[in-house]
Amino acid sequence: MTDLGLRTEPALRRAAPALLGYAAVRALGLLTLALWSAARDKSAYTLLTARWDALWYTRVAELGYGYEVRLPNGDVHSNLAFFPLLPWLERLLSAVTPLSYADAGFVVALLASLAAAWGVFAVTDQVYGPRAGVCAVLLWAVLPVGIVQSMAYSESLFTALAAWSLYAVLTGRWVTAGLLASLAGLTRPVGLAVVAAVWATGITAFLRDRETGKSPETAALGHPPTSDALSFVRNRSAAGAGVAHTAEHAPHAASPRTPARRALGLALAPLGAAAYVLWVGHRTGKGPLGYLDVQAGWRNGFDGGYAFARFVADKFTSFPSALAGVGLIVGVGLVVWLYVVCVRQGQPLPLLVYAGVVTALALCASSYFGSKPRLLMPAFPLLLPLALALARTRTRRSAVIVALLATASALYGAFWLNGSGPP
Repeated sequence: MTDLGLRTEPALRRAAPALLGYAAVRALGLLTLALWSAARDKSAYTLLTARWDALWYTRVAELGYGYEVRLPNGDVHSNLAFFPLLPWLERLLSAVTPLSYADAGFVVALLASLAAAWGVFAVTDQVYGPRAGVCAVLLWAVLPVGIVQSMAYSESLFTALAAWSLYAVLTGRWVTAGLLASLAGLTRPVGLAVVAAVWATGITAFLRDRETGKSPETAALGHPPTSDALSFVRNRSAAGAGVAHTAEHAPHAASPRTPARRALGLALAPLGAAAYVLWVGHRTGKGPLGYLDVQAGWRNGFDGGYAFARFVADKFTSFPSALAGVGLIVGVGLVVWLYVVCVRQGQPLPLLVYAGVVTALALCASSYFGSKPRLLMPAFPLLLPLALALARTRTRRSAVIVALLATASALYGAFWLNGSGPP
């Protein structure tokens, strides 16, 4: 039995269709990118490992922190903006293998993407059943920006840690959830979303236990406390519950030590992000707000979406760009609508909190508007309503839909990376 409560072999067999489908979609994306890049006399591998943010991560792995670029307009781009877990893994893998830092980043991304796909399946399977789990993984794979999952970026690593932390919360394994949340906090600033999910669920569980503890009927009957996640999982959608939980997937009954473990998990969850932010503040000499100053050097921050709204409004100054403005509005509306559907379908609290925080941070960031689809990619719970709809569809029809989406995603990814690419 692993720390996440999975018997490895049965769990892997259960997830195999999702993982095989995911690998096929990613292979199609990489093959399309290779052919497109070759036709343009470019290196697909360079696009995946040595452009944009991937370069910053490999510089951290190679040189450590302290590298910065001063722009003519006075902005300072410091590598302190990049959280350390991915470069640490690149350095570790490079130290024990002949791989370069860039090669190591690519390997980490590939392995992390598979771990993320498995985590997305595990979470969805736990809540809605295996068919919905497979559909959720495939939909995550065919996102228009899905090619980023195969780049030496931190999105795949973060999504893997976030998904498995959420799974640990759903199955009442609080120490594991806290440790994974802490690692997610060392991966990206949006690790705050995982911490918020763990804390919101933990505090709710403490309050529920307190109310239950005051119930004389419960005390007289001697009923054991239910699992922290059981009340969430009981509200599974009937459409996705075609396969009942097996023993290995059911939440475990809480033990007398559960409150202590839950408290420890909550204490562990914010340590990774807090440690790095405080270290940056100490290094810059600007205290706890030093990391915000580093982000300001990149013209990045959180303004409630004001700058993004102005960016969209500016698109309507001419007819061609107005079409892009309409597309942006439709895209944001779709994201908000999906979140509302998630709430109406009664998704478990940790998934709603996590997806809500990721979405808010992505849409309300004050810069890098072209990166917003990539920043939204870890918010996989938003895909669960679509996964449920796809799971209800006949297998042949759903296979055709996924194949068409995978082809479109592969073509767009190749076009994107051979053009402007992700900042």
